[in-house]
Amino acid sequence: MMSVEGPFLSALIARLPDPKFNLAAYGVAFSFALVIEAPVIMMLSAATTLVRNTQSYYALRKFNIIMIIILTIMMLLLVFPPVFYFIAEDLIGLPKEVSRLTHLAIIIMIPWPGAIGIRRFYQGILIRNDMTRRVAYGTVIRITTIVITATLLFRFTKMPGALLGAAALSTAVIFEALASRIMAKKIIIKIKSGSANNNIKYNLDSKSITSFYFPLAVTSLLTLGVQPFVTFFIGQSRLAIESLAVMPVVTSFVFIFRGLGLSFQEVVVALLGEQKEGYQQLKIFAVRLAFILAGMLVVIAFTPLADFWFKSVSGLTDYLAVIASEPLMIMSLFPALTVLICFQRGTLVSVKNTKPITYGTAIEFITIIVVLFIAIKYFDAIGAVAATVSFVLGRIAANLYLMPPTISSLRND
Repeated sequence: MMSVEGPFLSALIARLPDPKFNLAAYGVAFSFALVIEAPVIMMLSAATTLVRNTQSYYALRKFNIIMIIILTIMMLLLVFPPVFYFIAEDLIGLPKEVSRLTHLAIIIMIPWPGAIGIRRFYQGILIRNDMTRRVAYGTVIRITTIVITATLLFRFTKMPGALLGAAALSTAVIFEALASRIMAKKIIIKIKSGSANNNIKYNLDSKSITSFYFPLAVTSLLTLGVQPFVTFFIGQSRLAIESLAVMPVVTSFVFIFRGLGLSFQEVVVALLGEQKEGYQQLKIFAVRLAFILAGMLVVIAFTPLADFWFKSVSGLTDYLAVIASEPLMIMSLFPALTVLICFQRGTLVSVKNTKPITYGTAIEFITIIVVLFIAIKYFDAIGAVAATVSFVLGRIAANLYLMPPTISSLRND
């Protein structure tokens, strides 16, 4: 359901004035927001794994609050004009039309990391207590809020597209965070009273939280932190503005298919079992899911359906639709790679062996940067093509690295 928001917002932005600049600014602002929120992304896995009793609840909640405060301060520093324009224009090389819109969009998204941290903490607790439907209900609230907010702004204001997208996203994650806390209220009361899992003797201190969470946080930071580097290289490439404009359209469409794979990591954490008894069924499910998702995207990417999506649904011009078509073909197998890496990461998280996840992500990060540099510097590739090739090769490198530790974790008791 979350994968719907990207195509929906991109389609609205593409139908407003100056779509090329606004799509580019929206994509850059979103990538900056993702980088800032990166350290709290894995709070979902942490809460699912670590919150077992009253003491562990309070310990992890305190840890989460501290992270949220630090990340919000970082957002405030980022939007300070001298800092932002130095990064956006001097380092990345964004045109003034794009950098101004990006700056305003990021200001609107200041609440983003705090809201994400809150909702992922409580969603993890819901998953831990077999209340996964409530996580889905929260996502329904998020999507509904995005649709209502964006539609109202689209029809009744003259707000630039990039700001419309940022406002809809910020409003939605705030509502989803509040909803997650409300839906977790009863289980929180039980945890605080000691009636939930009160028979578990489990003490969670700051050191154990840090040793478990730090590799996961670094993993998220590397995964999402690559976005500004990608933006920088695209800015130096052939057809830079066009590439920045089509990238959020392409990646948000691919996210529709890989989003189901991303959810699989928490499924593995929750269902693998202490003795790995869930492994066979999870493996069968993963293979089927990978084939279905990748197969569907391949059919769309290599047929006229792609042209229909980009022009009729996303609202791209004929010119931008042509530029977007090849990157979509390149990314067509990415959903299958996502299912695989989430199975690998979920297995490693369930046995509390998180360091290989960080190393694998570092390999993916380095591969993306190296491939981007070579493709743009020596092959004069179109920015969007170079970026999508680097994403695929980086993910394959990470998948290959994680295979040995994943197999080892499954064999060990």
